[in-house]
Amino acid sequence: MKIINKLILIGLIAISFSCEDILEEDITNDIVQIVYPTEGITIESNVATFQWNHLDGADDYRVQIYTGNQFQVFDTLVNTNTVTLPLIQGTYQWRVRGENSAYESTYTFPITFDVNESEDLTNQLVILSAPSSTFATNQNSITLSWETLTAADYYEVLVTNTTSGNIAFTDNNVTATNITLNSSNITGDGQYSWKVKAYNNTTSTETQFSTRNFLVDTVVPNQPQNNQPANNTSQTINQTVSFSWTIPLDSGIIQSAISYEIQIASDINFTTIIQSSPVSVTSFQQSFTAAGIYYWRVRAKDAALNTGAYSSGYKLTIN
Repeated sequence: MKIINKLILIGLIAISFSCEDILEEDITNDIVQIVYPTEGITIESNVATFQWNHLDGADDYRVQIYTGNQFQVFDTLVNTNTVTLPLIQGTYQWRVRGENSAYESTYTFPITFDVNESEDLTNQLVILSAPSSTFATNQNSITLSWETLTAADYYEVLVTNTTSGNIAFTDNNVTATNITLNSSNITGDGQYSWKVKAYNNTTSTETQFSTRNFLVDTVVPNQPQNNQPANNTSQTINQTVSFSWTIPLDSGIIQSAISYEIQIASDINFTTIIQSSPVSVTSFQQSFTAAGIYYWRVRAKDAALNTGAYSSGYKLTIN
């Protein structure tokens, strides 16, 4: 009996701890070892690459950057032991700690370093602003922008439709920090690559190209087909109802990410919408607290903001 009681006690103790706490290594008293930049170093660039050694038990690392007057400019979580961040000229401090789902290590002691934007562009980069690397659009007009590089006299910009292989835009003497593409440049759907590099006349130096992609997708998603619950189905009140549907791929050469909107109404014409919910997958769950007759339908939207037609409205009776 004593053995059984001990086993029960051990089981209760185990339950009191989450699985994550049991599986994750306690790194609370550990500290990450800094590699670069070290104390007092001056970085001749407009970007700084921070490096540290891996810490056993850490899944991610939180890097914090402060100005000399302790204003925080970055608080970044990464899953590698290095990160490159843009910084204007000035004095900074940085620190890093390891993290897992249950614990955090101690922050490293703050390291002071300087950033100096010289006339030599060899180790500098053009920082692209917009659009983001995941941007998708159904328009044939788009503005590309980047941050000013202090020592740059001019920029070279190259835009290519990588799907077709055609050059959409090129200019090697841009003095502004943005360009606008129009229908003469965006002539069809596809993945577009845009690149910008900077030049300095005095030092005869240049940066490497900074590159991002964007998608042009003008094809509307197909109409979904309701799956479950089937039309004219009855369900029990307060029970979870599982909705699901299917949708064929659209005919476009670019298949941008699809999301859905499911609507539940009290009438077949959907003039009285009870619920409208965004969904990222082809299923949805909902319970009904009031008996009655309901109707449901769903439509698809893609990342380029193309919106398809609603599926047929299916009748659902809640008893």
